[in-house]
Amino acid sequence: MDTQKYYEFCTRVKTISGHNSLEEIPQALMDLNAKSPMIITDKGVSAVGLIQLVQDAIKKSKNKIEIKVIFDDVPADSDITTVNEIAKLYKEKGCDSIITVGGGSPMDTAKGVNILVSEDADDLMQFTGAGAIKRRLNPLIAIPTTSGTGSEMTLVAVIADHSKNKKMAFTSYFLLPDVAILDSRMTLTLPDFLTAPTAMDALTHACEAYTCLAKNPLSDSAALFAIELIRDNLLNVIKKPKDANGRLALANASALAGIAFSNSMVGMVHTIGHAIGGVCHVPHGVAMSILLPYGLEYNLHKTGHLTGELLLPLAGSEKFAAIPKELRPLKSIEIIRQLNEDLHKATGGRHSRFLSEVRNREGTQMIPKDKIRDIALTAQNDGSIFYNPEELDLEDLIMVIEAAWEGVPIDRKKIKMSKETSKVKIKI
Repeated sequence: MDTQKYYEFCTRVKTISGHNSLEEIPQALMDLNAKSPMIITDKGVSAVGLIQLVQDAIKKSKNKIEIKVIFDDVPADSDITTVNEIAKLYKEKGCDSIITVGGGSPMDTAKGVNILVSEDADDLMQFTGAGAIKRRLNPLIAIPTTSGTGSEMTLVAVIADHSKNKKMAFTSYFLLPDVAILDSRMTLTLPDFLTAPTAMDALTHACEAYTCLAKNPLSDSAALFAIELIRDNLLNVIKKPKDANGRLALANASALAGIAFSNSMVGMVHTIGHAIGGVCHVPHGVAMSILLPYGLEYNLHKTGHLTGELLLPLAGSEKFAAIPKELRPLKSIEIIRQLNEDLHKATGGRHSRFLSEVRNREGTQMIPKDKIRDIALTAQNDGSIFYNPEELDLEDLIMVIEAAWEGVPIDRKKIKMSKETSKVKIKI
C-alpha cells in the first residue's frame, strides 16, 4: 500500500495516564452514563490486591456507583465458554458497563462479553471478522496490569475455541474501549518473568507496525516512540521493579504500540505466534519475544530499509549514526536478540530465548518439535499473514519455526524471495 497516497488512522480511546489515575474511574463512568459496572479480571490480578485498588478508588467518589459483580476467573487464554458464562452473569446482575482489569486475556474476554450483552446475542461466532459489529457497544473501561498487549487501545479481540485448537479474531472500531486508564500501581507487582515477555510483545507490535504492509505516517510515529521507551526502561524495570516512573513509561509504550498496530496491523510474527498459542497454549508474549527477530530476518530483502531505520530508536542516535546504512538492518536484529539474552540473564533464565526452551510451571517442554508442522498448518489460516511484506507458504513457515525452535538464524538461501527488494542494500 502506498501510504503517501492513502491511509486510514483512528484512535478514539480516552487515555488517562499517571501514578494515581485510578481515582478518575468514577468520573469516567459518569461521563459514559454508567453506574452499575461489572469488573472482569483473573485470579492473579485479584490475588495481588489490584482489584481492591480499583474498588477503593470507586468508593472514594461521591458519585453513586455500585459494582454489581466481580468476575475474577478469566483463564490465561480468553475462550468462548468463559465469554458466554460472563455474559449471562452480566445480564442476571443488571450491569450497564464493564471495567476490565488485567492483561490481554481479561481485556479480550471483556470485549467478547461486551459484544454479546450489547447485541443481546447468544452466539459470539456470528460476529467474527471485519464489519460484523455495526453499532456502538456498552461502556467499557480498560485498565492494563501488564505493559504489553496494548489491548486497551485496539479494535481487536482474540478469543480461543479450545475444542478446535484455534484462536479467532474479532475486529471492529466498536471494540475500542471508551477509556484506557494507565496507572503505575497496576504493574508494580508484575514479576520479572512476566514483565519481560509482555514488554517484548509491545516491542513486537511496534516493530511489525513499522515494517508491515499497512504502515502509515501516524502509526509510524507511535511505533518509534514506543520502541524508544522500551529501550530506555525495560531492563531497568527488571532490575528495579518498584521504579514507578519506569513502570509508567512501559505502560505508555504499550499503549503507543497498541495504537500503532491497531492502525497498521501486524505480520508473520503474530501469524506464527497465534498458531503457537492455539496449538501449544504458549503465552502470547513469550512467543512474540522469541519470534520477533525471525520475522524481521525473513522479511529483510523486502523491508530491510525499514528494519534499518528501527536502529535509531533501538540503539540511540549516536550508535545509529556510527553504523553504515547497509549494516543497520542486521544490527537492529542483533540488538533485539541481545535484548532477549539480557532478559534471560536478568530473570535468572526464566525468559525464553528460543522455542525449545519454553517450559510450563511443571518444567515440561511446551513446544515439542513434532508439533512444528501442526503450528505451520494452523498459521496458514491466520489473518495477519496478509499484512506481511513477503509471502509465506507451508515450507517457509516450517523453516522459520524450526530455526526459532533451535535458536539459530534463518538460512536466507532458502527464502523464496519475490522480485521486489528493499530500498537499501544489506551487507550480509
